[in-house]
Amino acid sequence: MKTISLVSQKGGSGKTTLALHLAVASAAAGRNTAVIDLDPQASAANWSDRREAELPVVLSAHASRLPHEIARVRDIGGEMLYIDTAPHSDSAALEAARCADLVLVPCRPAILDLEAITNTLNFLRTTGTPVLVVLNAIASIGQDTMQAEKALTAHQVETCPIRLGRRVAFARALVTGQTAQEFLPRSKAAREIAELHTFVLARLQDFNFATNGNPLP
Repeated sequence: MKTISLVSQKGGSGKTTLALHLAVASAAAGRNTAVIDLDPQASAANWSDRREAELPVVLSAHASRLPHEIARVRDIGGEMLYIDTAPHSDSAALEAARCADLVLVPCRPAILDLEAITNTLNFLRTTGTPVLVVLNAIASIGQDTMQAEKALTAHQVETCPIRLGRRVAFARALVTGQTAQEFLPRSKAAREIAELHTFVLARLQDFNFATNGNPLP
């Protein structure tokens, strides 16, 4: 089983939206997929309550129960697990990062988000888990993306080449327990998620091969 944790100390960065969209993409690719929702607001769990499809399974849990819930997902044959963390919760985020094969840090190209990412990256480095920053809510015009990329180079962190635009479909789909690729399958939002999912799986493959010398099962 491969585990991806979504971590950001900044609220509103898009962790839950990204976790759910990637989880649905994994499920659609034929992988037994689950999401563990560590956020007390339980946004992912509430989305699951509105959902008709069986996958991905969403489990709401307290951070102290995380190892048990991960083992539970593994025992039921889980192949992909996404962990959605709460902002401003260092201990829970650290535990989620330590348990993961890859940490995704969504970041909007705005000054407050770029300033906040410093603390997030500093404590993630203590875990030794690979980190990938995903630029989110990118405007279709302007220099924000270029400026954000320049700011991130100072942190010596890998930035995903797939960016997510500021798309209405991302938020609107969640209202009905869906994701953009289900709600508007031919939309730009759906295409971006498909490309991001492919890239993330490829990076997991790279990390796994570098560590074990074997491709992902």
